[in-house]
Amino acid sequence: MGDYCEVSKEGRLTLIKINRPEVMNSLHPPGNSELASVFDEFVADPDQWVAIITGEGNKAFCAGNDLKYQASGADMSGQPATGFGGITSRFDNPKPVIAAVNGVAMGGGFEIALACDLIIASEDAVFALPEPRVGLAALAGGIHRLPREIGMKQAMGMLLTGRRVSAVEGKELGFVNEICPQGEVLQCARAWATLILECAPLSVRGSKEAAMQGMNAFSIEEAIKTRYKQIQAMYESSDFIEGPKAFSEKRAPNWQGK
Repeated sequence: MGDYCEVSKEGRLTLIKINRPEVMNSLHPPGNSELASVFDEFVADPDQWVAIITGEGNKAFCAGNDLKYQASGADMSGQPATGFGGITSRFDNPKPVIAAVNGVAMGGGFEIALACDLIIASEDAVFALPEPRVGLAALAGGIHRLPREIGMKQAMGMLLTGRRVSAVEGKELGFVNEICPQGEVLQCARAWATLILECAPLSVRGSKEAAMQGMNAFSIEEAIKTRYKQIQAMYESSDFIEGPKAFSEKRAPNWQGK
């Protein structure tokens, strides 16, 4: 357990819990640095294949930047290169990360969730990028990720007003994968993680890498013809042989991730 987050491992799954409930799990430079180290370890650990990030308690996933800490005149230097929460500017992670949003996900907190591959939300979750209401802008990726995920006009409806969006509307807009009863969001996120873990890990990573990098292509043809590092690793892995073999033998595959 760190000072600002808790980390536990359940088989191939890493569970990360932001632990600053007294400030709605908002983050300051020391918290961001700690989370950056946690994600560094997750990315580097060959035995960990999926991560879930959530917040302590039922009120907040993460309320964003700790403005009271900043307003106190505290040292705001030392922010990690990998961004807010150690994830919003992290582009070296091919492994799936699931956001289990339990309550408020505001500003940087919503940007953490947008940087994840899936968002599982409690029925009382609330999402917003309210930075313009305090003279700021959602520069931890929110401005760029949200239009890509839900379309420009819908994104502008949030970005230009800073308005709050419910879990139900988030699912309608397309950035929420599933809505769960209050208190069950972590259970739902684990169920999604279990489904991912049933798949070949290198196939999962290759699919994520190709989908994410393909979004930057100028055309479908360019995206399809591009060679992807994780797809090549999939072709060269023992799992590439194990999958068809297990299917033909009518048994569950024994994935090695290499």
